[in-house]
Amino acid sequence: MAEQDAAAPPPVPAPTVLSLRGATATLGSRPVLRGIDLTLRRGEVVALLGANGSGKSTAVRSVIGQVPLTSGEVTLFGTPLRRFRDWARVGYVPQRTTAASGVPATVREVVASGRLARTGLLRWPSKADRAAVQHAIELVGLTDRAKDAVGALSGGQHQRVLIARALAAEPELLIMDEPMAGVDLASQEILAATLRDQVAAGTTVLLVLHELGPLEPLIDRAVVLRDGCVMHDGPPPKALGQHALPGHDHVHPHSSAGEPHRTGLLT
Repeated sequence: MAEQDAAAPPPVPAPTVLSLRGATATLGSRPVLRGIDLTLRRGEVVALLGANGSGKSTAVRSVIGQVPLTSGEVTLFGTPLRRFRDWARVGYVPQRTTAASGVPATVREVVASGRLARTGLLRWPSKADRAAVQHAIELVGLTDRAKDAVGALSGGQHQRVLIARALAAEPELLIMDEPMAGVDLASQEILAATLRDQVAAGTTVLLVLHELGPLEPLIDRAVVLRDGCVMHDGPPPKALGQHALPGHDHVHPHSSAGEPHRTGLLT
């Protein structure tokens, strides 16, 4: 009897880094998340897409504990959020704000504040800490501005400082809320190159985006939200743009009486 080849074992999935299960949340009395499920495995780059008000930013803020869930659960690296303490493993870049929040500070000082997740407030920065801060500044192309006041930077440079601050802690999970919003093309390209380096090093990335733009080649999966629900979880949709996102209303010049025309990627 001919010897039969044994079936190859199925590939072992990468460990889960982030998980939301049945996540619901309200802002005021308005439901914003309606039972969403989301999983990221080590090394994945996932884009969270949707029209304004679809729940994208609320979802990522619930992951880091800024928005409490009314039901459901968040786990980070296998630990429920309520017990998670190892925040040096998570880097978070909020929607663009003034990086120094009105406090006079240099680029290096703001980026160095991101290292506190590893060092704590009481330990003097080590040679390794200083090297990590310098490397983060180099990654975002701001070496020549390291001693400059953050208040003197452009909007795109502000965003690069915020990203460097998150990278200074050398996180395993990087969460970015609309990192390309209002950023000039040159800064977009620098940010895309920075993320390519992080992904190559094995960082898991969750991005809130309106459009993929220069980041499209990096995206493994797209999760599309509409009215706080997951409408799609899989390959990035082909026809993508603000008008292609679910629930987007816009007015065409040829529409009758200026009535909004609703278009959706997934219906």
